[in-house]
Amino acid sequence: MSIPRLLLSQLQSSLHIFPVVGLVGPRQVGKTSLARQLAAQMGAGAVMLDLERPSDVAKLAEPELFLEPLADKLVILDEVQLRPDLFPVLRSLVDTQRRPGRFLVLGSAAPALIQRSSETLAGRIEFLELAPLSLGELREPGTDPAAWADAIATLWSRGGFPDSLLARSDAASMRWREAFIRSYLERDIPQLGIRVPSATLRRFWLMLAHHHGQLWNASTIAGSLGVTAPSVRHYLDILESTFMVRVLPPYSANLGKRLVKSPKVYLRDSGVLHALLNLPNHDALLGHPMLGASWEGWVIEQILAEAPTGTRASFYRTASGSELDLLLELPGGQLRAIEIKHAAAPKTGKGFLEALDTLKLDSGFVVAQVSEPYALSKRARALPLGHLAEIWRD
Repeated sequence: MSIPRLLLSQLQSSLHIFPVVGLVGPRQVGKTSLARQLAAQMGAGAVMLDLERPSDVAKLAEPELFLEPLADKLVILDEVQLRPDLFPVLRSLVDTQRRPGRFLVLGSAAPALIQRSSETLAGRIEFLELAPLSLGELREPGTDPAAWADAIATLWSRGGFPDSLLARSDAASMRWREAFIRSYLERDIPQLGIRVPSATLRRFWLMLAHHHGQLWNASTIAGSLGVTAPSVRHYLDILESTFMVRVLPPYSANLGKRLVKSPKVYLRDSGVLHALLNLPNHDALLGHPMLGASWEGWVIEQILAEAPTGTRASFYRTASGSELDLLLELPGGQLRAIEIKHAAAPKTGKGFLEALDTLKLDSGFVVAQVSEPYALSKRARALPLGHLAEIWRD
């Protein structure tokens, strides 16, 4: 089963503007499948090389000699983080014949970890991130309410990695995620040149799962692991740079309030979170103490997957208890206040209204398990997951 990815149109647009486009995201998220789809549409106009395949690596023994005759084609380089030495060659070729859509490079790490790419290709490259599958990519016109509810439950429980989501059973999905975690720790991280014992990083990852959605406290986690605070910050940077966690910053503004300064940390894929917590299916999740935190983090990912490009995300919390789970700053500077509730009959609290007052916002949204949008009060509107576009609509 192939699911169309929303990023395809943006990828095609970027290739009409930039000489090099970088498509980044975690392993197994679908970058290669998306690139193959693009290559199939272009036919003979595209050449794809997998830098984990020895035969393709051999072709690049003299990269300039191989790539220069392909100046009229789109060259796709998969797993480019394995060959950072290629970036100066790409720059030279681009500068010799500068046209849009010369190279598409795929990487399983953030640009900062793909050595020298940002510096070498500055002004020549745009990076796009392919996230795990979101609800916006699964819903088809005319989906009946029962099927939509099942899709929500399955995506939330299994996460958005295609092989996990589309597995033949919950047990098969769980086995895939457990294998993914092992491969990430034992293979992917060492390939990036990161020298952290896999057992140590797994313990840290598991601890983050139990602190999912909480304020980051390096000292507490370091004490539990028996390492230093700088060490756990390094571990967090690794997981963030490889798209495994989201570090959500606190909102920072001169509001005359004492704002919380520590970020909140979420595991980005709910399926990986549930695998680390040993929650094999949706029923097990519903009875677990992490239910609310899991829902909050997953909904945040669904919102950010559909948000306009350039949207900035943070959370808002004061020392006195005013709080918003998510605060979006849209590209035009408008703020959107969002609370997230795992409830069919959500309510807003005093802290939500105080936050709206401080931020001088007329109203906010409560994303919850409701079937249709409706007004909770004069200042709050309940939204189901199928109506997230209302958040950024004027």
